[in-house]
Amino acid sequence: MRLHPVLPLMLPRSPSSSCTIGGYIVPMGTRIWINAWAIHRDPDSWEDPVEFKPERFLEEAGKCVYKGNDYRYIPFGSGRRLCAGLPIAERMLMYALATFIHSFEWHLPEKTTLNLEENFGVVLKKAEPLLAIPTPRLSNPEVYI
Repeated sequence: MRLHPVLPLMLPRSPSSSCTIGGYIVPMGTRIWINAWAIHRDPDSWEDPVEFKPERFLEEAGKCVYKGNDYRYIPFGSGRRLCAGLPIAERMLMYALATFIHSFEWHLPEKTTLNLEENFGVVLKKAEPLLAIPTPRLSNPEVYI
């Protein structure tokens, strides 16, 4: 979610009154687009910003929170516009992911490599769709019905 956020440009925001942000005067009603993709790759905020290192979140436990309080990492937005689906996603994602990992061995098709290139747009998509082949891991096939 840091390197490949679903919405690289978050939903636009508009100030209700003129204000100054980073030394720039922003008139009331101006549309402001937050570039989460660039924020998540900022070398001033992240050591090795383009490297996939999930252990960085274990090392900084409590420091880097995805609920909108740490503005270096905002995959679900922040403040009043925090993703409305976040509470259900928090509860369900771990269970769904754990079930898929526990129940299946995952492989790429033969003679293919994982391509992480992306097509940048309002929604970030992989340039080449991922095809992963699940092989049942559990011995009782009725479990999968």
